[in-house]
Amino acid sequence: MTTASINLMNDHVHILRLTYVMQVMAQQKSKDVEHFKSVVSLIRNFADGVHHIKEEKLYFPMMVTKGFSTEQGPVAVMLNDHEQGRMYVKGMVEGISLASKGLSTAFDDIYRHMFGYAELLQGHISKENNILFKMADDAFDDKDQEILVAEFAQAEEATDSEFKFASATSKIAKLAAIYGVEQESMDFAQMASQQPMSCHG
Repeated sequence: MTTASINLMNDHVHILRLTYVMQVMAQQKSKDVEHFKSVVSLIRNFADGVHHIKEEKLYFPMMVTKGFSTEQGPVAVMLNDHEQGRMYVKGMVEGISLASKGLSTAFDDIYRHMFGYAELLQGHISKENNILFKMADDAFDDKDQEILVAEFAQAEEATDSEFKFASATSKIAKLAAIYGVEQESMDFAQMASQQPMSCHG
């Protein structure tokens, strides 16, 4: 049976790849503003767009109906991570704006926020894949899964065609190819998904 968790983990493979690309861009001190803009667009429309919509509007609320809290515990930790991620993206956008106006020192701010976002999301995804999703799957029955999978499909269908799964993941793969991290990113995704991490807050 295809579960909601499997759907989210499929997204995670590509989001992880994007974070690894971000790290390489920062390590190589890329000055390609258009690539930075592409990363931000992918985060806002795919990672923090449809993916987090599925989690925050559908998956987590279903967990709440099973007794989980949004004030403490694993769901609260995940929501806090999402907010921290948005702050890093805001910092990236501000840096990109300044760099576009010719302020060379802004690149260091972009790199710092990219590293911060990537590290945060890698740990976040590990906690979800290895802890939270297992807890949710134990709590959800088959009907719950069917409802979530159907609702996920509706959310995905409502996404702008430019950032539907196939298009978004293709954009990520192209960036990965440019920065030479396709194979490494897949190895990293496997490694990150295996890291044991606490999910209690």
